[in-house]
Amino acid sequence: MNPDRQLLARRHLWGHFTDLNGVQRGGLPVIERGEGPYVFDDAGRRYLDGLSGLFVSNIGHGRTELANVGAAQASSLAYFPLWSFGHQPAIDLAAKLADLAPGDLNRVFFTTGGGEAVESAWKLAVQYYAMIGQPERRKVVSRQYAYHGTTIGALSITGIPAIREPFEPLLPWAVKAANTNAYRCEMCSGSCSLACADDIEQVILREGPETVAMVILEPVQNTGGTLVPPAGYWARVREICDRYGILLVSDEVICAFGRLGTWFGCERFDYQPDMITFAKAVTSGYAPLGGVIVSDRLAAPFLERPGNPFLNGITYGGHPVACAVALENIRIMDEEDVLGNVRRNEPLFDEVMGGLRDLPIVGDVRGCGYFRTVELVRDKETKQSFDPEECNWLLRDILSPRLYANGLICRADDRAEPVLVLAPTLISGPTELEFIGQALTEAITYAADQYTRR
Repeated sequence: MNPDRQLLARRHLWGHFTDLNGVQRGGLPVIERGEGPYVFDDAGRRYLDGLSGLFVSNIGHGRTELANVGAAQASSLAYFPLWSFGHQPAIDLAAKLADLAPGDLNRVFFTTGGGEAVESAWKLAVQYYAMIGQPERRKVVSRQYAYHGTTIGALSITGIPAIREPFEPLLPWAVKAANTNAYRCEMCSGSCSLACADDIEQVILREGPETVAMVILEPVQNTGGTLVPPAGYWARVREICDRYGILLVSDEVICAFGRLGTWFGCERFDYQPDMITFAKAVTSGYAPLGGVIVSDRLAAPFLERPGNPFLNGITYGGHPVACAVALENIRIMDEEDVLGNVRRNEPLFDEVMGGLRDLPIVGDVRGCGYFRTVELVRDKETKQSFDPEECNWLLRDILSPRLYANGLICRADDRAEPVLVLAPTLISGPTELEFIGQALTEAITYAADQYTRR
């Protein structure tokens, strides 16, 4: 570690979700550059980026094509707002996204990130219903422990108690339903009966269907550890939304742009949403961008009635440089068949992750595409989890530094149960996937040994 840089970090840098006290005591790893699926710290040590930055860097690091496109766009038009104006990169990108999105999702409202996209989707739903004579529809249903952002509206939708509590009371119109954690399901007896989907209907009926504007769900829920929905889940949810005239929003900030082997996660599970929220990998992280892709039906009242704009605006939403970079990112993904790479290697990733099941303290291994989780337990037979103090020790004091020492960056998360989350860059192949298995095996075995000695 560079001591001068560490001193500056201790004095001035306030990282997101970062323990400032921990930075003071232990310093801060500094990532200096990236190349393909790897990143390098300021001492020159190489690490496999097993989280794609933060589910972002889908085509990998160091892509000069994207840097060059961004520089060229900045040289010709670095910025201009989309408030009653247009510019070519935003127009072209909106058309491209409409072409890629399923069904009649043909209108794109740009933001700079995922939280803004979720907040915009909620505001759009509320204004849409007001315009068609149903102003009482304001509520939004999301799932327990689901993360949808940290702006006040998005945080209200988010279902993680620990990051909500300091700011409560939040907006009162956001309510929660069951998630799809099959490993810890207590709703079904024996085989799956889709009780987790039916719980959404029960919440809607309890709140009053005429008051609910939208249901927002991730194709595969991140928090809780890559919660893959059971077969038939999405068809049931779509049916419920249609029955009560409620909009279905697919929050694809993580799952879009190849993470599950398809352009959008809704394609993987064969359902048609009314809106898609996106961000992160649309540019592979080379510029900040997000947005909402909206159905023609929702756009219709705004088209038909003059003087009724969508009352939402973000200064940097649809930034010309970011849109140009996104177009080039999508072109590269298509040209290099990045989605095909995920699909071809998915069976190997299944095998690699499945090999961890017999390790001590591994309770469950789950996921699909290039999105995987290992859930850790104190007792494999009873599924008993670790207590909060044990979680903190296991994840932060033992596993995180051990994995880092092994050359693997992934996510140790205990916002629900303690899990290790993997989301490697989509250009990763057999070498990288097998390394993930080796690094995890060594670190988990070591952590289990340390726990028994504790």
